[in-house]
Amino acid sequence: MKLNINVGNQSLVDQFEWDMSDPNNSPEDFARSLCAELGLGGEFTSAIAYSIRGQLQWNQRTYAFSESPQPTVECTFRNPSEAETWGPFLETLTDAEIEKKMRDQDRNTRRMRRLVGGGFNF
Repeated sequence: MKLNINVGNQSLVDQFEWDMSDPNNSPEDFARSLCAELGLGGEFTSAIAYSIRGQLQWNQRTYAFSESPQPTVECTFRNPSEAETWGPFLETLTDAEIEKKMRDQDRNTRRMRRLVGGGFNF
């Protein structure tokens, strides 16, 4: 799972592994726990849960008809050199930084739509 969430002038970027085979995993519980650990307020909780649910649904649709099995995690421990990229990063942005980040995200979304849309020729 990858999170890139902006609420007000705060930005949260994080990535983590999610066990899709465990029915007890709850995006809402995870979001509440993460927000409590990071001291984040209300809107972050629902935005995190919404993002996780969307990614779970996309993965389920993508892999539901796949003939190859989903990759499994062989080692549950990360190398210390990778630890920084697998932890939450929270920053407070200026108005100019927020605007630039939104433009970059819009540009990336359009690029992804072109890639997905351009891949099917009927």
